[in-house]
Amino acid sequence: MKTVAVVVKRGSAEAVALAQQVRARFPELELLGETELATAAGWPATPREEMGRRAELILVLGGDGTLIYAARMARGRTVPILGVNLGSLGFLTEVPRAELFPRLAETLSGKARLHTRMKLACRLHRGGKVIVEDEVLNDVVINKGALARIADHEVSLDGQYMTTFKSDGVIIATPTGSTAYSLAAGGPILHPALECAVVTPICPHALTQRPFVVPGDQVVNVVLRSEVADVYLTLDGQTGHGLHQGDRLEVWRSANRTVLVGNPNIDYFGILRQKLHWGER
Repeated sequence: MKTVAVVVKRGSAEAVALAQQVRARFPELELLGETELATAAGWPATPREEMGRRAELILVLGGDGTLIYAARMARGRTVPILGVNLGSLGFLTEVPRAELFPRLAETLSGKARLHTRMKLACRLHRGGKVIVEDEVLNDVVINKGALARIADHEVSLDGQYMTTFKSDGVIIATPTGSTAYSLAAGGPILHPALECAVVTPICPHALTQRPFVVPGDQVVNVVLRSEVADVYLTLDGQTGHGLHQGDRLEVWRSANRTVLVGNPNIDYFGILRQKLHWGER
C-alpha cells in the first residue's frame, strides 16, 4: 500500500496536526487529502472522487461520522479503512490515537486484522422512475421535519405486506447501524457478523408496533401513504431527499461491503461495554 487517502474530522486542528505527523513518519506514502486538509497541511488537494478511486487505504482521523463519510467515498471498492478515534471510544473508529502509528505500520505491511461489514442498497421510486439510488453502511431513515404530522408508512418484505407504521418515521439499519439511531429508537443490537437488517419505527402511535429483524437476502419496501409535508429520506446521516405521498423506498443487502481495520486490543463486546457503560451503576 503506497497511496493513502486521509480523511479528517472537519474543523479539527488536532486531526490536521496528526495527518502531518503521518506524513513525517511515512515519507514514502502518497497521501491524498481534500481541500480543507490540503490547505491546512500544505498538500496538493485531491478531489473526493479521485481519492475514492485511487486509495489503497483510507485513514480516518476523527469519529464514526467521519468514518461513514469515508466509507461513502470508497463506494463499491473494498479498500480497507483504518479509523482512529480522536474523542471518546467509537463503535467504528476502534483505534485510539496512541496506537495510530503501530496500527498503520501493521496495516501497510498487510498484517492487520480486517473485518467486513454488510451494507444496504436502496432506491427511491417516484411516479415509475428511480430518483435516488445509493448505498449505506449504517442506516436508511424516513423521518419528519419539525412541523410534520405523524405519517403512515406501509412496510412489506419481498412483496408480502407486513404492517403500516403510524409513526414519526422508519429506520432500516444494518447490524453496524443497529447501535446508532435505531438503538436510540428502541431497536435491538445486532452483532456485526450477522447478515440481516432491523426495521425500527420512530415513535410509533401504537405501543405494540415494535422493531423487527429481517433476513438480509429479502427486500424491504416502505411506501409513504400519507399526504404530509416536510418528510425526508436520510442516508447514513450524510444526504437528504424530500419525500412525497406515494413514494416507495426499496432496500436490500448490497453486494458491496465495507472493510474495516480492527483493533487487536479490544473486541466487539469490549467496545459495547465501554461505549454503553455496561455493568456500571
